[in-house]
Amino acid sequence: MTGGPLPELPAVIGLGLPRLTAGFDEAERLDRRAHLAVHGSVPRLTEEGLTRLAEGVGLRGRGGAGFPFARKLRAVGEAAQRRGVRPAVVVNGCEGEPACRKDAVLLGRAPHLVLDGALLAAEALGARTLVVGVTRQRIEASVREALAERGLTDRRGRTVRARVVRLPERLVSGEASALLRAADGGPAVPPGRHARACEEGLGGVPTLLSNAETFAQLAVAARLGADRYATTGTAAEPGTLLLTLSGGVPQPCVVEAPSGVPMGYVLRTCGADPALQGVLVGGYHGAWLDAETAYGAGVSHDALATAGGTLGAGAVLPLPGRTCPLGETVRVAHWLAAESAGQCGPCRLGLPALAGALADVLAGAGPGALEAVREAARGLRGRGACGHPDGSARFAPSALTAFTDDLAAHVLGSGCGRGTAGVLPLPSPTRTGAQEGRESAERLAVDWTLCVGHGLCTGLVPELVRTGRDGYPSLADTTMPAHLRGRAQRAVRRCPALALYLTRERKQERRQEQEQEQDRERERAGEPNRRSGRWSGKR
Repeated sequence: MTGGPLPELPAVIGLGLPRLTAGFDEAERLDRRAHLAVHGSVPRLTEEGLTRLAEGVGLRGRGGAGFPFARKLRAVGEAAQRRGVRPAVVVNGCEGEPACRKDAVLLGRAPHLVLDGALLAAEALGARTLVVGVTRQRIEASVREALAERGLTDRRGRTVRARVVRLPERLVSGEASALLRAADGGPAVPPGRHARACEEGLGGVPTLLSNAETFAQLAVAARLGADRYATTGTAAEPGTLLLTLSGGVPQPCVVEAPSGVPMGYVLRTCGADPALQGVLVGGYHGAWLDAETAYGAGVSHDALATAGGTLGAGAVLPLPGRTCPLGETVRVAHWLAAESAGQCGPCRLGLPALAGALADVLAGAGPGALEAVREAARGLRGRGACGHPDGSARFAPSALTAFTDDLAAHVLGSGCGRGTAGVLPLPSPTRTGAQEGRESAERLAVDWTLCVGHGLCTGLVPELVRTGRDGYPSLADTTMPAHLRGRAQRAVRRCPALALYLTRERKQERRQEQEQEQDRERERAGEPNRRSGRWSGKR
Protein backbone atom coordinates (compact mmCIF):
# COMPACT_ATOMS: atom_id res chain seq x y z
CA MET A 1 0.00 0.00 0.00
CA THR A 2 1.46 3.36 -1.02
CA GLY A 3 0.44 6.67 0.44
CA GLY A 4 -2.26 7.70 -1.98
CA PRO A 5 -5.78 8.60 -0.90
CA LEU A 6 -7.96 5.87 0.61
CA PRO A 7 -11.03 4.62 -1.26
CA GLU A 8 -14.21 6.49 -0.41
CA LEU A 9 -15.71 3.27 0.96
CA PRO A 10 -13.02 0.73 1.88
CA ALA A 11 -13.69 -2.95 2.53
CA VAL A 12 -15.31 -3.76 5.87
CA ILE A 13 -14.12 -6.50 8.25
CA GLY A 14 -16.03 -7.68 11.31
CA LEU A 15 -14.38 -9.18 14.40
CA GLY A 16 -17.20 -10.89 16.25
CA LEU A 17 -20.91 -10.34 15.73
CA PRO A 18 -21.54 -7.13 13.75
CA ARG A 19 -23.68 -4.36 15.18
CA LEU A 20 -22.99 -1.15 13.28
CA THR A 21 -22.10 -3.11 10.15
CA ALA A 22 -24.92 -5.66 10.38
CA GLY A 23 -26.39 -6.38 6.95
CA PHE A 24 -23.28 -5.31 5.04
CA ASP A 25 -22.83 -8.87 3.79
CA GLU A 26 -26.26 -8.69 2.16
CA ALA A 27 -26.34 -5.24 0.59
CA GLU A 28 -23.88 -2.57 -0.53
CA ARG A 29 -26.16 0.08 0.95
CA LEU A 30 -29.06 -0.48 3.33
CA ASP A 31 -32.06 1.53 2.15
CA ARG A 32 -34.94 2.23 4.51
CA ARG A 33 -36.64 -1.12 3.96
CA ALA A 34 -33.44 -3.17 4.28
CA HIS A 35 -32.40 -1.16 7.33
CA LEU A 36 -35.65 -1.97 9.17
CA ALA A 37 -35.37 -5.62 8.17
CA VAL A 38 -31.87 -5.82 9.71
CA HIS A 39 -32.22 -3.54 12.75
CA GLY A 40 -35.95 -3.17 13.38
CA SER A 41 -37.59 0.04 14.53
CA VAL A 42 -35.96 2.26 17.15
CA PRO A 43 -37.85 2.88 20.43
CA ARG A 44 -38.81 6.37 21.57
CA LEU A 45 -37.08 7.71 24.67
CA THR A 46 -37.47 10.81 26.80
CA GLU A 47 -34.55 13.14 27.41
CA GLU A 48 -33.98 11.63 30.84
CA GLY A 49 -34.29 8.09 29.51
CA LEU A 50 -31.85 8.77 26.69
CA THR A 51 -29.37 10.38 29.09
CA ARG A 52 -29.56 7.39 31.45
CA LEU A 53 -28.99 5.04 28.52
CA ALA A 54 -25.92 6.96 27.36
CA GLU A 55 -24.56 6.92 30.91
CA GLY A 56 -25.36 3.23 31.35
CA VAL A 57 -23.35 2.19 28.29
CA GLY A 58 -20.55 4.70 28.92
CA LEU A 59 -21.05 6.20 25.45
CA ARG A 60 -18.25 8.56 24.47
CA GLY A 61 -17.82 10.63 21.34
CA ARG A 62 -16.14 8.69 18.54
CA GLY A 63 -14.87 11.71 16.63
CA GLY A 64 -11.58 12.15 18.46
CA ALA A 65 -12.03 13.83 21.84
CA GLY A 66 -13.94 10.96 23.50
CA PHE A 67 -16.22 13.32 25.47
CA PRO A 68 -19.01 11.58 27.45
CA PHE A 69 -22.17 11.79 25.35
CA ALA A 70 -24.52 11.91 28.35
CA ARG A 71 -22.87 15.11 29.55
CA LYS A 72 -23.43 16.69 26.14
CA LEU A 73 -27.09 15.67 26.19
CA ARG A 74 -27.64 17.08 29.65
CA ALA A 75 -25.79 20.33 28.89
CA VAL A 76 -27.81 20.98 25.71
CA GLY A 77 -31.11 20.21 27.41
CA GLU A 78 -30.37 22.48 30.37
CA ALA A 79 -29.17 25.35 28.15
CA ALA A 80 -32.24 25.12 25.91
CA GLN A 81 -34.58 25.11 28.90
CA ARG A 82 -32.78 28.00 30.55
CA ARG A 83 -32.94 30.13 27.40
CA GLY A 84 -36.43 29.03 26.37
CA VAL A 85 -35.36 27.98 22.84
CA ARG A 86 -35.42 24.77 20.85
CA PRO A 87 -31.98 23.19 20.40
CA ALA A 88 -30.50 21.76 17.20
CA VAL A 89 -28.82 18.44 16.39
CA VAL A 90 -25.78 18.26 14.09
CA VAL A 91 -24.12 15.09 12.76
CA ASN A 92 -20.45 15.58 11.96
CA GLY A 93 -19.60 13.31 9.04
CA CYS A 94 -16.72 15.51 7.84
CA GLU A 95 -13.75 13.19 7.98
CA GLY A 96 -11.11 15.66 6.90
CA GLU A 97 -8.29 13.39 8.00
CA PRO A 98 -6.94 11.28 5.10
CA ALA A 99 -6.55 8.18 7.30
CA CYS A 100 -10.22 8.00 8.43
CA ARG A 101 -13.14 6.43 6.58
CA LYS A 102 -15.35 4.89 9.28
CA ASP A 103 -17.97 7.66 9.26
CA ALA A 104 -17.99 7.60 5.47
CA VAL A 105 -18.71 3.87 5.58
CA LEU A 106 -21.62 4.41 7.98
CA LEU A 107 -23.15 7.31 6.05
CA GLY A 108 -22.50 5.65 2.71
CA ARG A 109 -23.73 2.15 3.57
CA ALA A 110 -25.91 2.46 6.71
CA PRO A 111 -27.15 6.08 6.71
CA HIS A 112 -30.44 5.22 8.43
CA LEU A 113 -28.62 3.91 11.50
CA VAL A 114 -26.94 7.30 11.93
CA LEU A 115 -30.22 9.12 11.29
CA ASP A 116 -31.97 6.89 13.84
CA GLY A 117 -29.62 8.08 16.56
CA ALA A 118 -29.78 11.73 15.50
CA LEU A 119 -33.58 11.77 15.28
CA LEU A 120 -33.86 9.91 18.58
CA ALA A 121 -31.84 12.67 20.23
CA ALA A 122 -33.75 15.41 18.39
CA GLU A 123 -37.11 14.06 19.57
CA ALA A 124 -35.89 13.66 23.16
CA LEU A 125 -34.53 17.22 23.27
CA GLY A 126 -37.42 18.78 21.36
CA ALA A 127 -35.10 19.89 18.54
CA ARG A 128 -36.62 20.93 15.24
CA THR A 129 -33.43 21.24 13.18
CA LEU A 130 -31.13 18.44 12.00
CA VAL A 131 -28.00 19.06 9.95
CA VAL A 132 -25.63 16.43 8.56
CA GLY A 133 -22.18 17.67 7.53
CA VAL A 134 -20.20 15.74 4.88
CA THR A 135 -17.21 16.36 2.60
CA ARG A 136 -17.58 13.84 -0.24
CA GLN A 137 -20.06 13.75 -3.10
CA ARG A 138 -20.91 10.05 -2.82
CA ILE A 139 -21.63 10.36 0.90
CA GLU A 140 -23.74 13.46 0.34
CA ALA A 141 -25.85 11.56 -2.21
CA SER A 142 -26.35 8.66 0.20
CA VAL A 143 -27.53 10.93 3.04
CA ARG A 144 -29.85 12.93 0.76
CA GLU A 145 -31.37 9.69 -0.48
CA ALA A 146 -31.88 8.49 3.10
CA LEU A 147 -33.60 11.75 4.09
CA ALA A 148 -35.86 11.45 1.05
CA GLU A 149 -36.73 7.86 1.99
CA ARG A 150 -37.91 9.18 5.36
CA GLY A 151 -39.74 12.17 3.88
CA LEU A 152 -37.44 14.62 5.67
CA THR A 153 -36.79 18.00 4.04
CA ASP A 154 -35.79 21.53 5.01
CA ARG A 155 -39.24 22.96 4.29
CA ARG A 156 -41.03 25.04 6.88
CA GLY A 157 -43.86 23.37 8.72
CA ARG A 158 -42.08 20.05 9.13
CA THR A 159 -41.75 18.54 12.60
CA VAL A 160 -38.01 18.26 11.99
CA ARG A 161 -36.31 20.26 9.26
CA ALA A 162 -33.34 18.27 7.96
CA ARG A 163 -30.62 19.23 5.50
CA VAL A 164 -27.17 18.18 4.32
CA VAL A 165 -24.21 20.58 4.26
CA ARG A 166 -21.18 19.74 2.17
CA LEU A 167 -17.82 21.19 3.20
CA PRO A 168 -14.43 21.22 1.43
CA GLU A 169 -12.41 18.06 1.98
CA ARG A 170 -9.86 19.56 4.36
CA LEU A 171 -8.59 18.62 7.79
CA VAL A 172 -10.14 21.66 9.49
CA SER A 173 -13.55 20.82 8.02
CA GLY A 174 -13.92 18.13 10.66
CA GLU A 175 -13.49 20.65 13.47
CA ALA A 176 -16.84 21.18 15.20
CA SER A 177 -16.84 24.97 15.08
CA ALA A 178 -15.86 24.94 11.38
CA LEU A 179 -18.87 22.73 10.60
CA LEU A 180 -21.24 24.95 12.58
CA ARG A 181 -19.88 28.05 10.88
CA ALA A 182 -20.32 26.52 7.42
CA ALA A 183 -23.84 25.30 8.26
CA ASP A 184 -24.73 28.89 9.13
CA GLY A 185 -23.51 30.07 5.73
CA GLY A 186 -19.97 31.13 6.70
CA PRO A 187 -16.55 29.83 5.66
CA ALA A 188 -15.65 26.29 6.65
CA VAL A 189 -12.90 27.31 9.06
CA PRO A 190 -12.91 27.61 12.85
CA PRO A 191 -13.87 31.06 14.20
CA GLY A 192 -11.38 33.10 16.16
CA ARG A 193 -13.29 32.86 19.42
CA HIS A 194 -14.06 29.73 21.41
CA ALA A 195 -17.73 28.93 22.06
CA ARG A 196 -19.33 25.78 23.43
CA ALA A 197 -21.79 24.26 20.96
CA CYS A 198 -24.00 23.09 23.81
CA GLU A 199 -24.49 26.75 24.78
CA GLU A 200 -24.26 28.59 21.47
CA GLY A 201 -24.07 26.46 18.35
CA LEU A 202 -26.05 26.32 15.12
CA GLY A 203 -27.84 29.61 14.59
CA GLY A 204 -26.85 30.63 18.11
CA VAL A 205 -28.99 27.96 19.82
CA PRO A 206 -27.76 25.10 22.03
CA THR A 207 -26.61 22.32 19.73
CA LEU A 208 -25.97 18.62 20.23
CA LEU A 209 -23.05 17.91 17.91
CA SER A 210 -21.30 14.57 17.59
CA ASN A 211 -19.86 12.42 14.83
CA ALA A 212 -21.69 9.82 12.77
CA GLU A 213 -20.48 6.76 14.66
CA THR A 214 -21.62 8.21 18.00
CA PHE A 215 -25.19 8.60 16.77
CA ALA A 216 -25.09 5.12 15.22
CA GLN A 217 -23.93 3.69 18.55
CA LEU A 218 -26.78 5.52 20.28
CA ALA A 219 -29.27 3.89 17.91
CA VAL A 220 -27.82 0.43 18.57
CA ALA A 221 -27.89 0.99 22.35
CA ALA A 222 -31.51 2.16 22.24
CA ARG A 223 -32.52 -1.07 20.51
CA LEU A 224 -30.46 -3.40 22.71
CA GLY A 225 -30.72 -1.67 26.07
CA ALA A 226 -27.78 -1.10 28.40
CA ASP A 227 -27.45 -4.71 29.60
CA ARG A 228 -27.41 -6.35 26.15
CA TYR A 229 -25.20 -3.57 24.75
CA ALA A 230 -22.60 -4.40 27.43
CA THR A 231 -22.38 -8.10 26.52
CA THR A 232 -19.37 -7.28 24.33
CA GLY A 233 -16.40 -4.99 24.89
CA THR A 234 -14.83 -4.05 28.21
CA ALA A 235 -16.66 -3.22 31.44
CA ALA A 236 -15.51 0.42 31.30
CA GLU A 237 -16.09 0.82 27.56
CA PRO A 238 -18.75 -1.65 26.44
CA GLY A 239 -19.85 -2.26 22.87
CA THR A 240 -17.97 -2.26 19.59
CA LEU A 241 -15.97 0.41 17.80
CA LEU A 242 -14.93 1.19 14.25
CA LEU A 243 -11.30 1.45 13.15
CA THR A 244 -9.78 2.50 9.83
CA LEU A 245 -6.67 0.47 8.99
CA SER A 246 -4.26 1.76 6.34
CA GLY A 247 -0.56 2.27 5.81
CA GLY A 248 1.32 -1.02 5.99
CA VAL A 249 -1.59 -3.31 5.15
CA PRO A 250 -2.41 -5.01 1.81
CA GLN A 251 -5.52 -2.89 1.40
CA PRO A 252 -7.22 -0.22 3.53
CA CYS A 253 -10.22 -1.45 5.50
CA VAL A 254 -12.71 -0.45 8.17
CA VAL A 255 -12.94 -2.89 11.08
CA GLU A 256 -15.77 -3.29 13.58
CA ALA A 257 -14.34 -4.88 16.71
CA PRO A 258 -15.31 -5.24 20.38
CA SER A 259 -13.76 -2.57 22.56
CA GLY A 260 -10.62 -3.88 24.26
CA VAL A 261 -9.64 -6.31 21.50
CA PRO A 262 -5.84 -6.73 21.36
CA MET A 263 -4.22 -4.45 18.81
CA GLY A 264 -2.02 -7.33 17.65
CA TYR A 265 -5.09 -9.37 16.71
CA VAL A 266 -6.50 -6.49 14.66
CA LEU A 267 -3.19 -5.99 12.86
CA ARG A 268 -2.76 -9.67 12.04
CA THR A 269 -6.36 -9.97 10.82
CA CYS A 270 -5.83 -7.06 8.43
CA GLY A 271 -2.61 -8.57 7.06
CA ALA A 272 -0.14 -6.08 8.52
CA ASP A 273 3.56 -6.80 7.99
CA PRO A 274 4.74 -8.87 11.01
CA ALA A 275 8.04 -6.95 11.08
CA LEU A 276 6.52 -3.58 11.93
CA GLN A 277 8.53 -0.62 13.12
CA GLY A 278 5.60 0.95 14.92
CA VAL A 279 1.94 1.87 14.74
CA LEU A 280 0.37 5.31 14.51
CA VAL A 281 -2.80 5.30 16.62
CA GLY A 282 -5.39 8.07 16.51
CA GLY A 283 -4.36 9.27 13.05
CA TYR A 284 -2.38 12.41 12.25
CA HIS A 285 -3.49 14.04 15.50
CA GLY A 286 -2.55 10.88 17.36
CA ALA A 287 0.76 9.37 18.44
CA TRP A 288 3.33 6.80 17.34
CA LEU A 289 3.79 3.65 19.43
CA ASP A 290 6.74 1.31 18.98
CA ALA A 291 5.81 -2.15 17.71
CA GLU A 292 6.12 -3.94 21.03
CA THR A 293 3.96 -1.41 22.86
CA ALA A 294 1.35 -1.36 20.10
CA TYR A 295 1.04 -5.16 19.91
CA GLY A 296 0.59 -5.35 23.68
CA ALA A 297 -2.12 -2.66 23.89
CA GLY A 298 -5.86 -3.11 23.85
CA VAL A 299 -8.02 -1.06 21.53
CA SER A 300 -9.91 1.29 23.83
CA HIS A 301 -9.62 4.86 25.06
CA ASP A 302 -8.16 3.87 28.42
CA ALA A 303 -5.82 1.13 27.20
CA LEU A 304 -4.28 3.24 24.45
CA ALA A 305 -3.91 6.23 26.75
CA THR A 306 -2.05 4.01 29.23
CA ALA A 307 0.26 2.91 26.41
CA GLY A 308 1.01 6.52 25.50
CA GLY A 309 -1.32 6.75 22.51
CA THR A 310 -4.87 7.81 21.83
CA LEU A 311 -7.87 6.21 20.14
CA GLY A 312 -8.80 9.53 18.54
CA ALA A 313 -11.00 9.06 15.50
CA GLY A 314 -10.09 5.37 15.23
CA ALA A 315 -7.34 5.54 12.61
CA VAL A 316 -4.65 2.84 12.95
CA LEU A 317 -1.61 2.96 10.66
CA PRO A 318 1.04 0.22 10.98
CA LEU A 319 4.45 1.16 9.57
CA PRO A 320 6.39 -1.57 7.71
CA GLY A 321 10.15 -1.95 7.99
CA ARG A 322 11.02 -0.88 4.45
CA THR A 323 10.56 2.87 4.99
CA CYS A 324 12.19 5.54 7.13
CA PRO A 325 9.85 6.35 10.04
CA LEU A 326 11.20 9.87 10.49
CA GLY A 327 10.83 10.51 6.78
CA GLU A 328 7.19 9.40 6.93
CA THR A 329 6.62 11.68 9.93
CA VAL A 330 8.20 14.67 8.18
CA ARG A 331 6.06 14.05 5.10
CA VAL A 332 2.86 14.17 7.16
CA ALA A 333 4.10 17.09 9.26
CA HIS A 334 4.53 19.19 6.11
CA TRP A 335 0.99 18.27 5.07
CA LEU A 336 -0.36 19.23 8.49
CA ALA A 337 1.38 22.60 8.19
CA ALA A 338 -0.15 23.17 4.77
CA GLU A 339 -3.61 22.30 6.14
CA SER A 340 -3.57 25.30 8.47
CA ALA A 341 -6.58 27.58 8.25
CA GLY A 342 -4.07 30.43 8.42
CA GLN A 343 -6.02 32.31 11.08
CA CYS A 344 -3.68 32.22 14.07
CA GLY A 345 0.06 32.54 14.50
CA PRO A 346 0.66 29.24 16.34
CA CYS A 347 -0.95 27.40 13.42
CA ARG A 348 0.24 29.47 10.45
CA LEU A 349 3.81 29.94 11.69
CA GLY A 350 4.25 27.28 14.38
CA LEU A 351 3.30 24.24 12.28
CA PRO A 352 5.79 25.02 9.47
CA ALA A 353 8.45 25.58 12.14
CA LEU A 354 7.68 22.18 13.66
CA ALA A 355 7.79 20.45 10.27
CA GLY A 356 11.04 22.21 9.42
CA ALA A 357 12.66 21.21 12.70
CA LEU A 358 11.71 17.58 12.05
CA ALA A 359 13.18 17.85 8.56
CA ASP A 360 16.41 19.11 10.11
CA VAL A 361 16.52 16.04 12.36
CA LEU A 362 16.01 13.81 9.33
CA ALA A 363 18.83 15.61 7.52
CA GLY A 364 21.24 14.97 10.39
CA ALA A 365 21.39 18.46 11.89
CA GLY A 366 22.49 17.06 15.25
CA PRO A 367 21.18 17.12 18.83
CA GLY A 368 20.24 20.79 18.62
CA ALA A 369 17.56 19.94 16.07
CA LEU A 370 15.87 17.64 18.60
CA GLU A 371 15.46 20.48 21.06
CA ALA A 372 14.10 22.65 18.24
CA VAL A 373 11.36 20.05 17.63
CA ARG A 374 10.43 19.94 21.30
CA GLU A 375 10.47 23.73 21.58
CA ALA A 376 8.27 24.12 18.50
CA ALA A 377 5.79 21.58 19.89
CA ARG A 378 5.66 23.34 23.26
CA GLY A 379 4.91 26.62 21.51
CA LEU A 380 1.83 25.14 19.84
CA ARG A 381 0.01 23.53 22.75
CA GLY A 382 -3.10 25.32 23.96
CA ARG A 383 -2.56 28.41 21.82
CA GLY A 384 -4.49 27.77 18.61
CA ALA A 385 -7.96 28.82 17.50
CA CYS A 386 -8.86 25.11 17.17
CA GLY A 387 -7.40 21.72 18.06
CA HIS A 388 -5.20 21.42 14.95
CA PRO A 389 -2.00 22.77 16.55
CA ASP A 390 -2.46 20.62 19.66
CA GLY A 391 -2.99 17.46 17.62
CA SER A 392 0.06 18.16 15.47
CA ALA A 393 2.12 18.87 18.59
CA ARG A 394 1.17 15.40 19.86
CA PHE A 395 1.89 13.58 16.60
CA ALA A 396 5.29 14.92 15.56
CA PRO A 397 7.28 14.59 18.82
CA SER A 398 5.90 11.09 19.43
CA ALA A 399 8.14 9.85 16.60
CA LEU A 400 11.18 10.87 18.62
CA THR A 401 10.10 8.53 21.43
CA ALA A 402 8.87 5.60 19.33
CA PHE A 403 11.80 5.34 16.89
CA THR A 404 14.86 5.87 19.07
CA ASP A 405 17.22 3.71 16.96
CA ASP A 406 16.38 5.55 13.77
CA LEU A 407 16.58 8.84 15.60
CA ALA A 408 20.11 8.05 16.77
CA ALA A 409 21.12 7.02 13.25
CA HIS A 410 20.00 10.36 11.84
CA VAL A 411 21.25 12.56 14.68
CA LEU A 412 24.58 10.87 15.38
CA GLY A 413 25.31 9.11 12.09
CA SER A 414 24.63 9.35 8.39
CA GLY A 415 20.99 8.24 8.54
CA CYS A 416 19.09 4.97 8.66
CA GLY A 417 19.85 4.09 5.03
CA ARG A 418 16.20 3.77 3.99
CA GLY A 419 14.22 6.03 1.72
CA THR A 420 10.75 7.36 2.47
CA ALA A 421 8.31 5.07 0.64
CA GLY A 422 5.30 7.25 1.44
CA VAL A 423 3.06 4.53 2.89
CA LEU A 424 0.95 6.89 5.02
CA PRO A 425 -2.11 8.04 3.06
CA LEU A 426 -2.41 11.67 2.02
CA PRO A 427 -4.90 13.34 -0.34
CA SER A 428 -4.28 13.48 -4.06
CA PRO A 429 -2.12 16.43 -5.04
CA THR A 430 -3.80 19.43 -6.61
CA ARG A 431 -4.52 18.80 -10.26
CA THR A 432 -3.48 21.71 -12.43
CA GLY A 433 -3.67 20.25 -15.89
CA ALA A 434 -2.15 17.47 -17.95
CA GLN A 435 0.96 17.24 -20.05
CA GLU A 436 1.39 14.42 -22.53
CA GLY A 437 -1.57 12.66 -20.98
CA ARG A 438 -0.07 12.65 -17.49
CA GLU A 439 -1.64 14.25 -14.42
CA SER A 440 0.58 16.86 -12.84
CA ALA A 441 0.76 18.61 -9.49
CA GLU A 442 2.23 22.00 -8.72
CA ARG A 443 5.07 22.64 -6.30
CA LEU A 444 7.03 25.71 -5.36
CA ALA A 445 10.60 25.69 -6.60
CA VAL A 446 13.60 28.03 -6.41
CA ASP A 447 16.15 28.98 -9.06
CA TRP A 448 19.18 29.02 -6.78
CA THR A 449 21.27 30.96 -9.30
CA LEU A 450 18.91 33.91 -8.78
CA CYS A 451 17.89 33.66 -5.12
CA VAL A 452 19.62 36.12 -2.79
CA GLY A 453 17.63 35.36 0.36
CA HIS A 454 15.25 38.33 0.57
CA GLY A 455 12.85 36.13 2.60
CA LEU A 456 9.65 37.72 1.27
CA CYS A 457 8.25 34.31 0.32
CA THR A 458 8.48 33.03 3.92
CA GLY A 459 6.05 35.71 5.05
CA LEU A 460 3.59 35.17 2.20
CA VAL A 461 3.35 31.39 2.37
CA PRO A 462 5.05 30.11 5.56
CA GLU A 463 3.21 26.79 5.25
CA LEU A 464 5.45 25.91 2.31
CA VAL A 465 8.58 28.04 2.77
CA ARG A 466 10.68 28.86 5.82
CA THR A 467 14.04 30.53 6.31
CA GLY A 468 16.86 28.02 6.55
CA ARG A 469 19.84 28.30 8.86
CA ASP A 470 21.87 29.87 6.06
CA GLY A 471 19.26 32.61 5.56
CA TYR A 472 17.98 31.17 2.30
CA PRO A 473 14.50 29.67 1.79
CA SER A 474 13.85 26.04 2.68
CA LEU A 475 10.89 24.53 0.84
CA ALA A 476 8.54 21.92 2.24
CA ASP A 477 8.67 18.58 0.48
CA THR A 478 4.97 18.48 -0.27
CA THR A 479 2.63 19.18 -3.14
CA MET A 480 0.62 22.34 -2.92
CA PRO A 481 -2.92 22.16 -1.48
CA ALA A 482 -5.53 24.04 -3.48
CA HIS A 483 -6.22 26.58 -0.75
CA LEU A 484 -2.58 27.76 -0.78
CA ARG A 485 -2.25 28.21 -4.54
CA GLY A 486 -3.35 31.86 -4.53
CA ARG A 487 -0.79 32.87 -1.92
CA ALA A 488 1.91 30.81 -3.65
CA GLN A 489 1.24 32.62 -6.93
CA ARG A 490 1.45 35.94 -5.07
CA ALA A 491 4.82 34.92 -3.64
CA VAL A 492 6.07 34.07 -7.14
CA ARG A 493 4.93 37.44 -8.50
CA ARG A 494 6.47 39.41 -5.63
CA CYS A 495 9.85 37.68 -5.48
CA PRO A 496 12.31 40.59 -6.02
CA ALA A 497 14.93 38.32 -7.59
CA LEU A 498 12.42 36.41 -9.78
CA ALA A 499 13.86 33.23 -8.27
CA LEU A 500 10.64 31.61 -7.12
CA TYR A 501 8.45 29.71 -9.57
CA LEU A 502 5.80 26.99 -9.79
CA THR A 503 6.70 23.66 -11.28
CA ARG A 504 4.60 20.69 -12.25
CA GLU A 505 5.41 17.30 -10.82
CA ARG A 506 4.43 14.39 -13.02
CA LYS A 507 2.74 11.82 -10.84
CA GLN A 508 3.63 8.91 -13.11
CA GLU A 509 7.34 9.72 -12.99
CA ARG A 510 7.23 10.13 -9.22
CA ARG A 511 5.44 6.78 -8.86
CA GLN A 512 8.09 5.08 -11.01
CA GLU A 513 10.84 6.59 -8.88
CA GLN A 514 9.16 5.30 -5.71
CA GLU A 515 8.81 1.82 -7.22
CA GLN A 516 12.46 1.79 -8.28
CA GLU A 517 13.51 2.81 -4.77
CA GLN A 518 11.39 0.02 -3.28
CA ASP A 519 12.99 -2.48 -5.67
CA ARG A 520 16.44 -1.36 -4.56
CA GLU A 521 15.40 -1.81 -0.92
CA ARG A 522 14.15 -5.34 -1.66
CA GLU A 523 17.42 -6.19 -3.40
CA ARG A 524 19.41 -4.99 -0.39
CA ALA A 525 17.19 -7.11 1.86
CA GLY A 526 17.50 -10.17 -0.38
CA GLU A 527 13.81 -10.24 -1.28
CA PRO A 528 12.35 -11.01 -4.73
CA ASN A 529 12.34 -8.16 -7.21
CA ARG A 530 8.73 -6.98 -7.45
CA ARG A 531 8.64 -6.83 -11.25
CA SER A 532 10.84 -9.78 -12.22
CA GLY A 533 10.04 -12.06 -9.28
CA ARG A 534 13.73 -13.10 -9.18
CA TRP A 535 15.96 -12.97 -6.14
CA SER A 536 18.60 -10.28 -6.09
CA GLY A 537 21.29 -9.47 -3.57
CA LYS A 538 22.14 -11.56 -0.54
CA ARG A 539 19.88 -14.35 0.67
